[in-house]
Amino acid sequence: MDARKPRWTTASFLLYSGGLTVLGAAIGALGYLSGQYGSGAFAGWALLVLVVLYGIATEFRRRDRWLVAGVFAFISVIAWAVFVGALWSWFGWISGSMSFSSFSFSRLVLELLVLFVAIGDMRLFRFAWIASIAVFVGWFFVIDLLSGGGNWTAVLTLLVGIVYLLAGAASDSPSGFWLHFAAGLLIGGSFLYWLHSSDFDWVLISVAALAYVAIAYASKRSSWAVFGTIGLLAAGTHFSSSWGHKTVVSYGGLSVSSSFQGWVPALVFAFVGFLLVALGLASRSDAGT
Repeated sequence: MDARKPRWTTASFLLYSGGLTVLGAAIGALGYLSGQYGSGAFAGWALLVLVVLYGIATEFRRRDRWLVAGVFAFISVIAWAVFVGALWSWFGWISGSMSFSSFSFSRLVLELLVLFVAIGDMRLFRFAWIASIAVFVGWFFVIDLLSGGGNWTAVLTLLVGIVYLLAGAASDSPSGFWLHFAAGLLIGGSFLYWLHSSDFDWVLISVAALAYVAIAYASKRSSWAVFGTIGLLAAGTHFSSSWGHKTVVSYGGLSVSSSFQGWVPALVFAFVGFLLVALGLASRSDAGT
Protein backbone atom coordinates (compact mmCIF):
# COMPACT_ATOMS: atom_id res chain seq x y z
CA MET A 1 0.00 0.00 0.00
CA ASP A 2 1.45 3.36 -1.06
CA ALA A 3 2.41 5.98 1.49
CA ARG A 4 0.26 9.07 1.71
CA LYS A 5 1.60 12.43 0.61
CA PRO A 6 1.07 15.25 3.13
CA ARG A 7 0.29 18.80 2.09
CA TRP A 8 2.49 21.56 3.48
CA THR A 9 0.15 23.57 5.71
CA THR A 10 0.32 25.36 9.03
CA ALA A 11 -1.07 22.25 10.73
CA SER A 12 1.38 19.85 9.08
CA PHE A 13 4.31 22.14 9.92
CA LEU A 14 3.28 22.21 13.57
CA LEU A 15 2.81 18.43 13.64
CA TYR A 16 6.24 17.78 12.15
CA SER A 17 7.88 20.36 14.41
CA GLY A 18 6.16 19.01 17.50
CA GLY A 19 7.02 15.42 16.63
CA LEU A 20 10.68 16.21 16.05
CA THR A 21 10.75 18.11 19.34
CA VAL A 22 9.31 15.04 21.09
CA LEU A 23 12.01 12.95 19.38
CA GLY A 24 14.71 15.29 20.67
CA ALA A 25 13.21 15.14 24.16
CA ALA A 26 13.06 11.35 24.07
CA ILE A 27 16.71 11.10 22.96
CA GLY A 28 17.74 13.55 25.65
CA ALA A 29 15.82 11.66 28.31
CA LEU A 30 17.25 8.30 27.26
CA GLY A 31 20.73 9.78 27.19
CA TYR A 32 20.26 11.02 30.75
CA LEU A 33 18.78 7.73 31.95
CA SER A 34 21.60 5.70 30.42
CA GLY A 35 24.04 7.52 32.67
CA GLN A 36 21.90 7.13 35.80
CA TYR A 37 20.99 3.44 35.65
CA GLY A 38 22.55 0.11 34.82
CA SER A 39 22.05 -1.60 31.48
CA GLY A 40 19.05 -3.65 32.66
CA ALA A 41 17.20 -0.69 34.14
CA PHE A 42 18.00 1.41 31.07
CA ALA A 43 16.48 -1.28 28.85
CA GLY A 44 13.32 -1.03 30.97
CA TRP A 45 13.20 2.76 30.57
CA ALA A 46 13.76 2.40 26.82
CA LEU A 47 10.86 -0.06 26.66
CA LEU A 48 8.62 2.38 28.52
CA VAL A 49 9.44 5.18 26.07
CA LEU A 50 8.81 2.82 23.16
CA VAL A 51 5.43 1.67 24.51
CA VAL A 52 4.26 5.25 25.12
CA LEU A 53 5.31 6.50 21.68
CA TYR A 54 3.94 3.51 19.78
CA GLY A 55 0.74 3.64 21.81
CA ILE A 56 0.24 7.27 20.77
CA ALA A 57 0.90 6.37 17.12
CA THR A 58 -1.56 3.49 17.25
CA GLU A 59 -4.28 5.57 18.90
CA PHE A 60 -4.02 8.34 16.33
CA ARG A 61 -4.08 5.75 13.56
CA ARG A 62 -7.26 4.32 15.06
CA ARG A 63 -8.77 7.81 14.90
CA ASP A 64 -7.66 8.12 11.26
CA ARG A 65 -5.29 11.00 12.03
CA TRP A 66 -2.72 9.52 9.72
CA LEU A 67 -0.19 12.36 9.68
CA VAL A 68 0.35 12.64 13.42
CA ALA A 69 0.16 8.84 13.67
CA GLY A 70 2.93 8.57 11.10
CA VAL A 71 5.11 11.12 12.88
CA PHE A 72 4.89 9.18 16.15
CA ALA A 73 5.40 5.88 14.30
CA PHE A 74 8.62 7.34 12.85
CA ILE A 75 9.77 8.30 16.34
CA SER A 76 8.80 4.91 17.73
CA VAL A 77 10.97 3.08 15.16
CA ILE A 78 13.96 5.02 16.48
CA ALA A 79 12.83 4.19 20.03
CA TRP A 80 12.65 0.52 18.98
CA ALA A 81 16.26 0.66 17.77
CA VAL A 82 17.34 2.16 21.10
CA PHE A 83 15.41 -0.48 23.05
CA VAL A 84 16.86 -3.42 21.12
CA GLY A 85 20.34 -1.92 21.41
CA ALA A 86 19.81 -1.56 25.15
CA LEU A 87 18.71 -5.20 25.40
CA TRP A 88 21.73 -6.38 23.46
CA SER A 89 24.00 -4.33 25.69
CA TRP A 90 22.33 -5.74 28.82
CA PHE A 91 22.77 -9.28 27.52
CA GLY A 92 26.40 -8.57 26.67
CA TRP A 93 25.80 -9.31 22.98
CA ILE A 94 27.13 -6.06 21.60
CA SER A 95 29.83 -3.55 22.51
CA GLY A 96 29.84 0.19 22.02
CA SER A 97 31.88 -0.10 18.80
CA MET A 98 30.09 -0.16 15.44
CA SER A 99 33.23 -0.72 13.36
CA PHE A 100 32.91 -2.62 10.09
CA SER A 101 36.30 -4.25 10.70
CA SER A 102 34.91 -6.99 12.95
CA PHE A 103 32.04 -9.39 12.21
CA SER A 104 29.22 -9.37 14.75
CA PHE A 105 26.23 -11.68 14.32
CA SER A 106 24.29 -10.00 17.14
CA ARG A 107 24.82 -6.57 15.56
CA LEU A 108 23.54 -7.86 12.22
CA VAL A 109 20.45 -9.28 13.95
CA LEU A 110 19.87 -5.90 15.63
CA GLU A 111 20.05 -4.15 12.25
CA LEU A 112 17.63 -6.67 10.70
CA LEU A 113 15.15 -6.22 13.55
CA VAL A 114 15.19 -2.47 13.07
CA LEU A 115 14.88 -2.86 9.29
CA PHE A 116 11.92 -5.27 9.53
CA VAL A 117 10.07 -3.01 11.98
CA ALA A 118 10.73 0.05 9.80
CA ILE A 119 9.37 -1.71 6.70
CA GLY A 120 6.39 -3.09 8.62
CA ASP A 121 5.47 0.27 10.14
CA MET A 122 5.94 2.02 6.80
CA ARG A 123 3.31 -0.29 5.31
CA LEU A 124 1.05 -0.09 8.34
CA PHE A 125 1.10 3.68 8.83
CA ARG A 126 1.77 4.60 5.17
CA PHE A 127 4.15 7.34 6.25
CA ALA A 128 7.01 8.14 3.89
CA TRP A 129 9.44 9.41 6.55
CA ILE A 130 9.83 5.89 7.92
CA ALA A 131 11.42 4.93 4.59
CA SER A 132 14.40 7.14 5.51
CA ILE A 133 15.17 4.78 8.40
CA ALA A 134 14.71 1.71 6.21
CA VAL A 135 17.07 2.90 3.45
CA PHE A 136 19.77 3.93 5.94
CA VAL A 137 19.61 0.70 7.94
CA GLY A 138 19.46 -1.31 4.72
CA TRP A 139 22.70 0.28 3.51
CA PHE A 140 24.30 -0.15 6.93
CA PHE A 141 23.35 -3.83 7.04
CA VAL A 142 24.90 -4.53 3.62
CA ILE A 143 28.09 -2.70 4.57
CA ASP A 144 28.28 -4.38 7.96
CA LEU A 145 27.71 -7.84 6.44
CA LEU A 146 30.04 -7.64 3.44
CA SER A 147 32.63 -4.97 4.15
CA GLY A 148 35.62 -4.51 6.40
CA GLY A 149 36.07 -0.83 5.58
CA GLY A 150 38.18 1.05 3.04
CA ASN A 151 37.72 0.90 -0.73
CA TRP A 152 35.42 -2.11 -0.60
CA THR A 153 33.02 -0.15 1.61
CA ALA A 154 32.97 2.62 -1.00
CA VAL A 155 32.32 0.08 -3.77
CA LEU A 156 29.42 -1.48 -1.86
CA THR A 157 28.08 1.97 -1.04
CA LEU A 158 28.11 2.83 -4.74
CA LEU A 159 26.31 -0.42 -5.62
CA VAL A 160 23.65 0.10 -2.95
CA GLY A 161 23.17 3.65 -4.24
CA ILE A 162 22.62 2.35 -7.77
CA VAL A 163 20.09 -0.21 -6.48
CA TYR A 164 18.25 2.57 -4.62
CA LEU A 165 18.27 4.69 -7.79
CA LEU A 166 16.71 1.87 -9.82
CA ALA A 167 14.14 1.16 -7.10
CA GLY A 168 13.29 4.85 -6.83
CA ALA A 169 12.89 5.15 -10.60
CA ALA A 170 10.36 2.32 -10.50
CA SER A 171 8.35 3.86 -7.65
CA ASP A 172 5.75 6.63 -7.81
CA SER A 173 5.13 6.50 -4.07
CA PRO A 174 6.08 9.48 -1.84
CA SER A 175 8.47 7.11 -0.07
CA GLY A 176 10.38 6.94 -3.37
CA PHE A 177 11.83 10.34 -2.44
CA TRP A 178 13.96 8.67 0.22
CA LEU A 179 15.23 6.08 -2.25
CA HIS A 180 16.37 8.87 -4.57
CA PHE A 181 17.77 10.91 -1.68
CA ALA A 182 19.75 7.95 -0.36
CA ALA A 183 20.92 7.04 -3.87
CA GLY A 184 22.27 10.53 -4.50
CA LEU A 185 23.95 10.65 -1.12
CA LEU A 186 25.55 7.20 -1.36
CA ILE A 187 26.72 7.51 -4.97
CA GLY A 188 28.06 11.01 -4.36
CA GLY A 189 29.75 9.93 -1.15
CA SER A 190 31.50 7.11 -2.98
CA PHE A 191 32.77 9.48 -5.67
CA LEU A 192 34.05 11.94 -3.09
CA TYR A 193 35.83 9.13 -1.22
CA TRP A 194 37.85 8.38 -4.35
CA LEU A 195 38.01 11.82 -5.98
CA HIS A 196 38.87 14.71 -3.70
CA SER A 197 42.55 15.59 -4.14
CA SER A 198 43.70 16.82 -7.55
CA ASP A 199 42.22 19.34 -9.97
CA PHE A 200 41.37 16.47 -12.32
CA ASP A 201 39.47 14.74 -9.50
CA TRP A 202 37.32 17.82 -9.06
CA VAL A 203 36.75 18.08 -12.81
CA LEU A 204 35.29 14.57 -12.59
CA ILE A 205 33.18 15.61 -9.59
CA SER A 206 31.87 18.54 -11.66
CA VAL A 207 30.95 16.18 -14.49
CA ALA A 208 29.17 13.91 -12.00
CA ALA A 209 27.32 16.95 -10.63
CA LEU A 210 26.06 17.77 -14.13
CA ALA A 211 24.92 14.16 -14.47
CA TYR A 212 23.04 14.58 -11.18
CA VAL A 213 21.16 17.54 -12.65
CA ALA A 214 20.28 15.45 -15.70
CA ILE A 215 18.95 12.71 -13.42
CA ALA A 216 16.91 15.33 -11.54
CA TYR A 217 15.20 16.39 -14.76
CA ALA A 218 14.69 12.81 -15.93
CA SER A 219 13.34 11.51 -12.62
CA LYS A 220 11.56 14.72 -11.57
CA ARG A 221 13.26 14.38 -8.17
CA SER A 222 14.84 17.67 -7.14
CA SER A 223 17.07 16.04 -4.49
CA TRP A 224 19.44 15.13 -7.33
CA ALA A 225 19.64 18.79 -8.33
CA VAL A 226 20.39 19.74 -4.72
CA PHE A 227 23.26 17.25 -4.55
CA GLY A 228 24.46 18.34 -7.98
CA THR A 229 24.52 21.96 -6.83
CA ILE A 230 26.47 20.98 -3.72
CA GLY A 231 28.97 19.16 -5.94
CA LEU A 232 29.46 22.18 -8.21
CA LEU A 233 29.87 24.51 -5.23
CA ALA A 234 32.37 22.11 -3.63
CA ALA A 235 34.33 22.01 -6.88
CA GLY A 236 34.21 25.79 -7.05
CA THR A 237 35.61 25.98 -3.52
CA HIS A 238 38.47 23.67 -4.48
CA PHE A 239 39.36 25.58 -7.65
CA SER A 240 39.12 28.93 -5.84
CA SER A 241 41.70 27.73 -3.35
CA SER A 242 43.87 25.91 -5.89
CA TRP A 243 43.98 28.69 -8.49
CA GLY A 244 43.94 31.57 -6.03
CA HIS A 245 47.32 30.82 -4.50
CA LYS A 246 50.18 31.97 -6.67
CA THR A 247 53.50 30.24 -6.07
CA VAL A 248 56.80 32.00 -6.72
CA VAL A 249 59.94 29.87 -7.14
CA SER A 250 63.05 31.63 -5.94
CA TYR A 251 66.68 30.82 -6.60
CA GLY A 252 67.97 27.62 -5.08
CA GLY A 253 64.73 25.73 -5.69
CA LEU A 254 63.02 27.20 -2.64
CA SER A 255 59.27 27.65 -3.20
CA VAL A 256 57.51 30.58 -1.55
CA SER A 257 53.74 31.09 -1.72
CA SER A 258 52.64 34.62 -2.54
CA SER A 259 49.57 36.40 -1.22
CA PHE A 260 46.16 35.03 -2.13
CA GLN A 261 44.58 36.45 -5.31
CA GLY A 262 41.18 37.57 -4.08
CA TRP A 263 39.62 38.00 -7.53
CA VAL A 264 39.82 34.26 -8.30
CA PRO A 265 36.97 33.09 -5.99
CA ALA A 266 34.69 35.82 -7.35
CA LEU A 267 35.37 34.71 -10.92
CA VAL A 268 35.03 31.01 -10.16
CA PHE A 269 31.76 31.35 -8.24
CA ALA A 270 30.36 33.75 -10.83
CA PHE A 271 30.94 30.99 -13.39
CA VAL A 272 29.31 28.41 -11.12
CA GLY A 273 26.36 30.71 -10.51
CA PHE A 274 25.75 31.40 -14.20
CA LEU A 275 26.15 27.69 -14.92
CA LEU A 276 23.43 26.88 -12.38
CA VAL A 277 21.18 29.53 -13.95
CA ALA A 278 21.80 28.00 -17.38
CA LEU A 279 20.95 24.56 -16.04
CA GLY A 280 17.76 25.97 -14.54
CA LEU A 281 16.79 27.53 -17.86
CA ALA A 282 17.31 24.21 -19.61
CA SER A 283 13.73 23.27 -18.72
CA ARG A 284 10.60 25.36 -19.05
CA SER A 285 8.43 22.92 -17.15
CA ASP A 286 8.45 25.14 -14.05
CA ALA A 287 6.27 28.21 -13.98
CA GLY A 288 8.19 31.43 -14.29
CA THR A 289 11.19 30.08 -16.18
